Amino acid sequence: MEKSKIVSLEDRIPKLKQQRRKKANRRLVLLLLLFFTLIACVSYFQSPLSRVKNIDVHGNELYSVDQIVSKSQITTKQNIWKMNKTEIIKEIKKLPEIKEVKIKTVFPNTVKITVSEYKRMAYFVNETTFYPVLENGRILKSQKITLLPINAPFLKDFKEGKVLNEMITSLKEVPPEVVNSISEIQHTPKENDQYHITLYMNDGFEVSATLRTFSEKMLHYPSILSQLDPNVKGVIDLEVGSYFKAYTSEGEEMLEDEGER
Repeated sequence: MEKSKIVSLEDRIPKLKQQRRKKANRRLVLLLLLFFTLIACVSYFQSPLSRVKNIDVHGNELYSVDQIVSKSQITTKQNIWKMNKTEIIKEIKKLPEIKEVKIKTVFPNTVKITVSEYKRMAYFVNETTFYPVLENGRILKSQKITLLPINAPFLKDFKEGKVLNEMITSLKEVPPEVVNSISEIQHTPKENDQYHITLYMNDGFEVSATLRTFSEKMLHYPSILSQLDPNVKGVIDLEVGSYFKAYTSEGEEMLEDEGER
């Protein structure tokens, strides 16, 4: 039977010393790394490098970058890591057409502001002045527009409240190509229908409708229009069913739309 190999104490001591030395070196390296990291962090936070240098703004269309930066009150004197993001968001959202705001800090000294704006759904008409109407139903009377807008219908005789909110909600459900064919919408309430409206179309036709079924009925406006003589103008009644009455005729013509087939 072979004898086990015996390692003398003299041979083991150098190996144990070498292992201990390696562990000690590793600890020293880690401590030095931690020390210099802390020094670097302290130096960074105390130096101008931690102050805001760049402000990037994204998602803005209605407001300029300068307007949003000014409203945020962020300056190059601020430490990028000590900003009150909640307060900054609150200030930017005071701009009436701002829906949502997100703030992100990017090392070493950049602030990224991403905004989402309310869409302008229509324009409220007051004599020769136009006021934007936002998708939340708010009329921006502080922003007068004297040039004729062409990217949304005009609203007349509306005021902020449930009827205007219903009008805006309905417009959001109507295809853009149909909305773009509307020139003007008047609130023309009846005794039995406070939601009655009259539309004047770019193609010369007039539409009588109620907001209770407006979005559903206007989906089929192109198919209804295809049944009419473009040279004979008149009123398309969409309140109950679909009827057409020419301006020069006393009779009515019943129309078919895809929703009634």
